[in-house]
Amino acid sequence: MPDSKPKNKPDSSGPPVYVKYIGLSFQLFGIIGGGTWLGWWIQQKSAMKFPLWLLLFSFLSVFVAFYQLWLSMKRDG
Repeated sequence: MPDSKPKNKPDSSGPPVYVKYIGLSFQLFGIIGGGTWLGWWIQQKSAMKFPLWLLLFSFLSVFVAFYQLWLSMKRDG
């Protein structure tokens, strides 16, 4: 007896593929936004005029977000 599912259609038992990427985009937005906010908050508490903490935490959070993206893409293969 032949299989009733067509072979060229994806399995519809799970959520669509784009849901994973929407969740990943919110995760990246949260990491970058949280790191930037933390840098801004520390900068406000310090007496420095140059925004060192804001720049440091902004770039660090972008690095962490892209590393998280790389790990996710590597895991999905």
